[in-house]
Amino acid sequence: MIHLVLGGARSGKTRHATEAAAALGAQGYECIYMATAQALDEEMSSRIARHRQDRAEDELEWLTVETPLLLSESLTQYARKNRVIIVDCLTLWLTNRLLANESLADSECKHDEAKESPVVAVGDGKNWPEAKAALLQLLPTLEGEIYLVSNEVGCGIVPLGELNRRFVDEAGWLHQEIARLADSVVLVTAGLPMRLKGA
Repeated sequence: MIHLVLGGARSGKTRHATEAAAALGAQGYECIYMATAQALDEEMSSRIARHRQDRAEDELEWLTVETPLLLSESLTQYARKNRVIIVDCLTLWLTNRLLANESLADSECKHDEAKESPVVAVGDGKNWPEAKAALLQLLPTLEGEIYLVSNEVGCGIVPLGELNRRFVDEAGWLHQEIARLADSVVLVTAGLPMRLKGA
């Protein structure tokens, strides 16, 4: 089953997903945590370290898979009927995909100007629409319980900058499309889950 868990920053959305995973773990499910973050600065490195420590101290035995770009490939590899997977989070994956596309475009421009070999962003060669389509096509075919955690970013002010505005738009469209095919959708606010879809 596909579960979409939305919420703002520090809303409790990840805790909601991990508590659901813990309940399934008690029934014998293997628990897998798919992390999409990249340690690109000190603050994010600290966040990643804290999340790793939390899982190490958890009673559950988590298998952690770090997959900043290749989410569909990782889900294909690890989803099984006796497993629960938490993807934390979709909006970081979206950011990584958009920035990888930007880096590739920048490197191609530099290649034209400098006549040197470009530095190509690590990834699978897919642009964002292709990567999104691949995920949406894959999700209904997966076995097991999949919890997709994502930041609800469309409730604030419209951000400055073309890439920032595109991120907000793409996140909103991604959430709508996943919500349509998901078995359950929960919005977490102030630690309180509000069920939007499903039992």
